[in-house]
Amino acid sequence: MPEVPILAEDARIAAARSHWQYRGQARPPFAEATEPGEESVWDFPRPPLIEDVREELRVELRGELIAKSARGKRVIETAGAPTYYFPPEDILVPLEKGSGRSLCEWKGLAEPLDFTNFQGVAWRYVEMFPAFRDLYLWVAFYPTRLECYIGSERVTPQPGGYYGGWVTKDLKGPIKGEPGSGGW
Repeated sequence: MPEVPILAEDARIAAARSHWQYRGQARPPFAEATEPGEESVWDFPRPPLIEDVREELRVELRGELIAKSARGKRVIETAGAPTYYFPPEDILVPLEKGSGRSLCEWKGLAEPLDFTNFQGVAWRYVEMFPAFRDLYLWVAFYPTRLECYIGSERVTPQPGGYYGGWVTKDLKGPIKGEPGSGGW
């Protein structure tokens, strides 16, 4: 594995991490009830957590296979739909670095990835905070722009268009990204 560029956790990052209203300790009164076999985004922790994924992950664009993995990981965080990450070697098409960068106060500095004429279909972290170094250069895809699957289930996008979370039929919210959810 290449050496992972590590970001400093300074006062600016500490301030960004401290502003969240919910941290997964208890469900808020407006959380949807769950049934056996369902997950609530309100039970997810903050800071986020990386988990191994047992099901096969697949991404397609108009029937063309873009990525497929039986070794994926997901990141769960309070109020958000899980984001799913593919190891770089499981990406089946060339992706190109897009323009711009964004900073997640938990994971690190991300760059967008483009596929042919489709801009910003995915992202990867290129500089990491220590707790998320295992996701260095792993690729996550936006289900708003591509067809994304967990097993045989096609996921739907996290509300709002900004976050790249994958919503499954067994996920309960409400989920961050909807109007009025900025501080969740």
